[in-house]
Amino acid sequence: MPAHTTATAADDRLIVALDVPDVLSGLELAKTLGDGVSFYKIGLGMLTGGGLALANELKAEHGKRIFLDLKLFDISATIEAAVRGIARYDLDFLTVHGDPHVVRAACEGAAGTELKILAVTILTSLDRQDLDEALLVPGELSDIATQRAARALGAGAHGVIASPHEAALIRALPEAAGKLIVTPGVRPAGTSKGDQKRIATPADAIRAGADHIVVGRPVWQAADPKAAAAAIRSEIAGI
Repeated sequence: MPAHTTATAADDRLIVALDVPDVLSGLELAKTLGDGVSFYKIGLGMLTGGGLALANELKAEHGKRIFLDLKLFDISATIEAAVRGIARYDLDFLTVHGDPHVVRAACEGAAGTELKILAVTILTSLDRQDLDEALLVPGELSDIATQRAARALGAGAHGVIASPHEAALIRALPEAAGKLIVTPGVRPAGTSKGDQKRIATPADAIRAGADHIVVGRPVWQAADPKAAAAAIRSEIAGI
């Protein structure tokens, strides 16, 4: 990973989530952020608002890196076909659920391309009560997330999505050597946690072992999004 010594240039460890309603809003935000942000996440909520078109335009015409956050889950044949189609768009990251059969199928669909398959462990908006309601296995949430990460990486995932609280545990796994850890649930000090339950500051997430941090509302809801992104870059510079 290259060194980053200033807050003025883009730092691709920061991924800004374009959780806005449509393509025009996304392009306007990207224009506002300018050269200070080089990596964007486009999620499921934007898909019907032209998310793939936005991804293509930002990638092809503006040279941005793109993380397509769809959290795919289905039978193996469907996952493989869906990922093969998405891989044609020349994007950078794609999320799938961390179940081994899903990961293996996604990796088959992405074979021969540069698309990186990232496995979701436990959503950062969930806590133990949520897992109980979903009838998921008992135990500490951090242990479950770490075990899911190990199985997903063992099934071939290029990396995992995990909260900052589990990043250090996952980074210590033998299966995590050379793999990516991407952490949502990142909130700069003094900003609202929103619907996230397992959060950390940008600096703490990077120190815990994250390769990339995903920040959405604290940037695009800020009075000055460009300054908000610059403050995050400054916070992680030199780490």
